[in-house]
Amino acid sequence: MNSFHDVRFPLAISFGTTGGPERRNEIVQLVSGREQRNARQALARRYYDAGTGLRSLDDVHAVLAFFEARRGSLHGFRFRDPFDMKSCAPSATPSALDQRVGTGDGATARFALTKTYGDGEDAVLRPVTHPVAETVLVAVNGTEMQTSLDYAVDGETGEVVFQPGATPADGAVVTAGFEFDVPVRFDMERLSVSLSAFRAGQIPTIPLVEIFA
Repeated sequence: MNSFHDVRFPLAISFGTTGGPERRNEIVQLVSGREQRNARQALARRYYDAGTGLRSLDDVHAVLAFFEARRGSLHGFRFRDPFDMKSCAPSATPSALDQRVGTGDGATARFALTKTYGDGEDAVLRPVTHPVAETVLVAVNGTEMQTSLDYAVDGETGEVVFQPGATPADGAVVTAGFEFDVPVRFDMERLSVSLSAFRAGQIPTIPLVEIFA
């Protein structure tokens, strides 16, 4: 049975990886010469190559062990995107005011974390399902809440769950700041690494693909 392993790909290797989001659009050229463009998927999917993060034979061994433990592409896992891992700019520290994640109605206690890209009608809301729980900061109407006392982070869904008595009032703006990981899996069934090639500087390809889990 497929599942998700709540473990993180080795950080030292992930910070040297390459990759990023991919959009899939269908572009049809009409007889008039104009184009008709349609999005084939609502959200971008991220692809990475962890091979560029390898720096030593110990790194190769770490990836081999991680690959075996995940049974290849069978199980998903956490990956730290070196380019996009915070609710704020990479050089900044997350703040409870970074991202608007909902508006209270006096009854709703669970709020899904999201990260917004762009402004206005063109903005895209990316679901953040695997935050780093201990980094999550939450504010209601600009007032920072206290972890455990006012809210907790659901380890299964990544949602912020307000404690009884702390549920946001009707119309209250809920914001959050956090660090997060991307759920991914290996996008291959076989690892192929040559010792002589690695010593010569030839980097193996280790593709990872985002999963929506």
